[in-house]
Order: sequence, then C-alpha cells, then structure tokens
Amino acid sequence: MPGDDVRESAGVVAGELPLLPYLPELPARGVGADMIGRTAALLVDIAVEVRPSGYRVASRPGRDHSRGVDLLRFDLDALQEVCERVRPGWVKVQATGPWTLAAGVELRTGHRVLTDHGAVREFAASLTEGLRVHVAEVAARTGAQVLLQLDEPSLPAVLGARIPTPSGYGTVRGVSDQAASDVLRDLVAALGVPVVLHCCADDAPLRLLANVGASAVSVDATRPAVSGRTAEPAALDRIGEIWDAGTPLLLGLVPSTEPRGRVTSRLLAQPAFDLADRLGFDRVRLSSLCVPTPTCGLAGASPHWARRALELSRELGAAFLDPPDEDPNGGSDGR
Repeated sequence: MPGDDVRESAGVVAGELPLLPYLPELPARGVGADMIGRTAALLVDIAVEVRPSGYRVASRPGRDHSRGVDLLRFDLDALQEVCERVRPGWVKVQATGPWTLAAGVELRTGHRVLTDHGAVREFAASLTEGLRVHVAEVAARTGAQVLLQLDEPSLPAVLGARIPTPSGYGTVRGVSDQAASDVLRDLVAALGVPVVLHCCADDAPLRLLANVGASAVSVDATRPAVSGRTAEPAALDRIGEIWDAGTPLLLGLVPSTEPRGRVTSRLLAQPAFDLADRLGFDRVRLSSLCVPTPTCGLAGASPHWARRALELSRELGAAFLDPPDEDPNGGSDGR
C-alpha cells in the first residue's frame, strides 16, 4: 500500500475487503518496511543489516533488524484494531518466499545466500519457524483463520540464472526446478495453513508453483503470455492444468497504478472471461476457480487509486458470480 500511515491503510483494507482483510505493507517507510527487510525481521536466529549493496547477514541483531521487527509489531497492532471492528473469518498475511529472499540477501562474504546450498536450507528453515510464530500471533490477535501468501517475484530469475554476481559481470548459477520445488514443498507442508504462491513475472513457473502443495497460485492475468493476441498456448495449457486440478488462481486483473481513461469492472474482468472461454470452462466457474486481485502491489499507486483498486477487486468477484454471455467488445477472446 502507498504512504506511511499503517492505521489508515488497515482501515481502507478492512473497509473495502471486510471478508478477507490483509496485513498492509508500506515500503515507503524505508528500511525494514520493504519486502526483503520485512520478511528478514521474521527470521529466527538470523539477523540482517543494510550495506550499500543491500541487505546482508549480520553477526547479531542491530538497528536495521530491530527497525524491521518494530515496524511489523506496529502493523500487527493496526490490523488487530480493524479486525476487532469487522471480525473477519479469514485474514491474509504475506511474506517474501525463500528463493526471492535467498536472492535478495547477501552472506557476510558479499555473495548472495543463493550461492550456498547450505545457507539456502538454513534460511528456509529459519523462515519456516518465523512464519509459524507470525501466523500463530496473527490468528491469536484477530481471532481469524490465516491465509499466507508467499511472494516469489525473483523465482524465474533464480531458475534461469539471471541473478547477478556482486561484480555485476556474471550471474549466479541457476537452481534446478527440482531443488526449487523441494524447498517450497517443505515450507508449505510445515506451516499448517493454506498458502498462496505469488509470482507476477511474465515467465512465472506455473507448473512448479502449482505442484508443491499450495492452496492457490497468484499471477498477473494481464501479462502478454496469457492475455490477448500474445497469449502463448503453453502458458494457457498450464493454467488449464491448474484449474483442472481444482486449484484456484488469484488473477491479477486490476492495474496496480491508475490507468488513463475510464475503468469499469466489466472491462477489467474480460481477461478472466477470455481465459475461461479459451480453456473451455464455463464462465460461472470463475466464482470458484479464481479470486480477482490487483496485478501486483499497490505501493506505487496514489491513495485514491489504492482504495479504488480494492473496490474494483471486490466488484470483479461479484461479476464472476453472474458473468455476461459475451464480452463488451463483441468477441469471445477479447480481440
């Protein structure tokens, strides 16, 4: 979410999404509030500090690590306050996934955690324990069941050997699909709550994400690989496989920053209707096969658009319950 007032953001979230409010992240607050620093604050027996090159493992918790812990504690206070008013059955929290975290934090040598298989496992174990504690606290504070989202925007780069080395002249060796799956599967299985795996990259590894025990997969449904004339048969097939297995998709349909021109929920829903049509699914099944969301985080949006994006997401959910027979542009595939 944009801005630096977490109580205001929590109020907006609870007002627009009372059935599934989430713990807001406000990266504009700086160190410890961004996705890497925030998740690093959850780690057990591992501390980080900020260096000119980014986050690095520290010998002991210092000011940077403590700031992340304090911000998260303050944010939980704000979520608890709004949940006491709306009393939701479910709340969502999100954290950086193990592979994006390993790609975004350096060892004391200056190399990425990603370069050391033992360190990756240590980080994954620490993250698992930290998330257990976090989820339990959120449940106790809100009285709600917890849905956990793990953000893996760097996973395609990790798999494809596109993470740069400290010198910038090379890249870190890619991780195999099997190794990536094993770490994610172990983490998901150990947490004991429904887990959503999110990757908004155009080359999101959908088959991998869907086969590690996650309750749902979250993607940007407007990306070229799955939307409009540029949609790729292989990407569409993978989405079809996910739906055939009964796994829901969180479909990013609402722009994360305010677009030009008039925006309606009917037009924003069209990529989802196109997907259903192309894959041979009855449109009404969208109400059980997908959850509409913004395409990615709203931190770059104006406060007005952040609120409107959440409102539109809720409207899209209602549209899926009573979908139109034809799209407003006169075609079945949005062309």
